[in-house]
Amino acid sequence: MKNSIKIMIVAGEASGDAHAAKLVNALRSGWPAGKIEFFGAAGPKMREASVEAVVEADELAIVGLAEIGRALPMFLRTAADLKRAARERKPDAVILVDFPDFNLKLARSLKKQGFTIVYYISPQLWAWRKYRISTVKKYVDLMITILPFEKAWYERRGFTRVNYVGSPLAREVRAARSKAEFCRDHELDASRPIISLLPGSRQKEIARILPVMLGSAARLASVRPDIQFVVAVSTERNVAHAHRLSSATRSGATNHQEPKIVGNETYDALASSVAAAVASGTATLEAAIIGTPMTIVYKTSALNYALLEPFIEVPHYGLVNLIAERRVATELIQSEFTPTALMNDLTRLLEPETNAEMRRSLAEVAEKLGHGGASKRAAEAILQLIKLA
Repeated sequence: MKNSIKIMIVAGEASGDAHAAKLVNALRSGWPAGKIEFFGAAGPKMREASVEAVVEADELAIVGLAEIGRALPMFLRTAADLKRAARERKPDAVILVDFPDFNLKLARSLKKQGFTIVYYISPQLWAWRKYRISTVKKYVDLMITILPFEKAWYERRGFTRVNYVGSPLAREVRAARSKAEFCRDHELDASRPIISLLPGSRQKEIARILPVMLGSAARLASVRPDIQFVVAVSTERNVAHAHRLSSATRSGATNHQEPKIVGNETYDALASSVAAAVASGTATLEAAIIGTPMTIVYKTSALNYALLEPFIEVPHYGLVNLIAERRVATELIQSEFTPTALMNDLTRLLEPETNAEMRRSLAEVAEKLGHGGASKRAAEAILQLIKLA
C-alpha cells in the first residue's frame, strides 16, 4: 500500500460540493495507513474538508446552454488551471463530481493524458443527451451511481464499469430541531401550518422561480391566513438575493404574510412544514427523505427550454417521480408553473387524506434510496481502483 496518494476532485455546484466533501472525509477514513492530498475545484464545504482549491467552485454553477455560452471564457480558464494542476501534481486519480457539461470535457482531456478518471454521481444521460454514453465509455474508468436505476441503464448500453452505492442523502437527511424550536428561533407560530418554498441553489434559478412561488404564497395567504411561509435557500448569499426578490415582488402583504427567509436550514424547514414547493433537483429527494409532501416546480429561460426540451426522453422531470416510476408529486414545469397552478396544488396537499397518502408514497421512495453509507462505499471503490492502477 502506498504511504501517500494525491487525488484531484472537481465539483461545480452546491449539491456536488456537499457530496464531494462527504466523499473526501470517507476517503481519509478509508486510507488510515497514509496521507491523502486533495486538490481541485472546491466549494465551501470541500474547503472546510481541507481540499486545496486550485479553483474556487462557488461561481461555476450556471443554468442553461445560453448562460454557459456567455460564461465560456471563465470555464476555459478554469479548465486550463485544472489541467495544469493535474500535469504538475500527477494525481493518482481524478474524481469528477456531477457537473457534466464541464466535467465530461475535462474527463476526455485528462484521460488522454493518462490519468485514472472516476465519475461520482452520474450525469443524467438517461434523461437527455444519451449520445454522451460514448464519452463515458472512452474516458471514464469507474462510474459511481447514486440512483437505483442507473447501473442497469449503463449496463444495457454496454458500459459495465459501474458501481451503485446508494444515495449519499440516505439516512443523513434529518432535521436538527423540532418544529417548536425552529418556530421559536424564527418568530413563527408553532400552532399554525408552515409551507416551505425551495427555489433552488443557483441565483438564476432563484430569480426565475422564487417570484412565482411568492405570488402563489400571496394568493394562498389571502384565503388561508393561518398559513406561514418559509423560503429556504442554501447560502447566505442566496438569503440576500431572496430578500431582494421578496421585497421587489411583495405587493400589499401584511407583516404576517411576509415569508421568513432562512439559509442553511432546509432540513429543519422541511421537517416543520405540512407541504412544500420544491425546485426540481436534489432537494426533491431531501424532501422525500424527510417525508414532506411537495409540488415539484421548475422554470428556465424560454431559450433554454426551447433548446433542451426536445432532447428530454423521460416521463417525469422530478427525481422523486422517476424513482417511484409514477407521478407521486405534481410537476409544474415552465409555462405550467404559475402562481395560480401552484396555489391550487398546495391547497390540494393541505387536505389531510392527500397529505397522508403522499407521505406514504415518499416513504417508499426514501426506502429505494438505500440505507446509508453511500460515501463510505464510494470511497472503498475508489481506493480499490487506485490500488489496482
